[in-house]
Amino acid sequence: MRYANITGWGKAMPPAILTNDDLATFLDTDDQWITSRTGMKERRISHVQVSELARVACERALAAAGKTALDVELIVFGSTTFDELCPNTASNVQRMIGATNAACMDVNTACTSGMYSLTVATSMIRSGVISSALIIGAEVISVLQDWSNRDVAVLFGDGAAALYLEAEDKESGVIAESLGCYGESREILSIDGYGVKYLDPKRSLCDVSWNFLGQEIFKKAVAGMGHACEKTMEKSGKTADDISWVIPHQANLRIINTLVKRMHVDSEKVYINIHRYGNMSAATALVALIEAVEEDLVKPGQLILMPAFGGGLTWSAHMIRWGERTKVINESDAELPSCDKTALEMVQDLIKRKAEI
Repeated sequence: MRYANITGWGKAMPPAILTNDDLATFLDTDDQWITSRTGMKERRISHVQVSELARVACERALAAAGKTALDVELIVFGSTTFDELCPNTASNVQRMIGATNAACMDVNTACTSGMYSLTVATSMIRSGVISSALIIGAEVISVLQDWSNRDVAVLFGDGAAALYLEAEDKESGVIAESLGCYGESREILSIDGYGVKYLDPKRSLCDVSWNFLGQEIFKKAVAGMGHACEKTMEKSGKTADDISWVIPHQANLRIINTLVKRMHVDSEKVYINIHRYGNMSAATALVALIEAVEEDLVKPGQLILMPAFGGGLTWSAHMIRWGERTKVINESDAELPSCDKTALEMVQDLIKRKAEI
């Protein structure tokens, strides 16, 4: 049987950090309120577009795998905040890194976009259509943020991650997954003013507002990810005892803790980085996976369960068998352009621009 082994990994985190104390300068909130409800302490704000974050993450992933851009046969870009919708943003990443042999596509399933992209690329490698791929989960959600809405402004941040996949005969990469969607509840997490249906000469596309029904989202997230995990473990023939790590989408610490209790998983097996980055939507789960590897927590051959949930309301869970290598082959010198503003200054600029609409 043919598998899609993860042999390269890289992330790109904007340098500007927005703390809970920064948020308290323009919202009715404080560090204790945010931390107790979300588990978040800070998040990143990007000074560049999402394709630039993706470029750096991809170059680092290629170096980690010991590959060049010409080895890539497919780029799948998962995001909600693409630079543009036509042409797709994956093609811009192809141009930026020089991956001229790669087919390109974008995937938008909100916070699950990175994981759905992993399924797309893995399936194409399994079927023999391609032998290698770069998958990306990346967001610059700060530009879409409603910074006046405390319920959502404290939750989200920017970032990017990329994985390099290549065909392998030995069991590795995704060995089972489950995907689904609660389409009937899609309105409880949505962004008004973002999309073709809102085109109006009297309205700016930057004039967005969020629908975010927190309690309903909480219930659906736990139910969706729990169901996905059960289906994925059943498909793989594995139990909670077989899993070395659960690396979930980091949307809210309360959601994660409730899910873990439902699954009867030892909390010491759960990887958490929500305090550092908040919810980076499509980038979140992949960044967490990469950081677990970078911290030498993931060992060769271990099983990793990755549940995720996002707008739509999409849900998923992936069972991954990590391959033989946990160290990068090469280090990349790819870096983001320098940033001359603080995160708070960039957010203040976004608030001012919206006020002028």
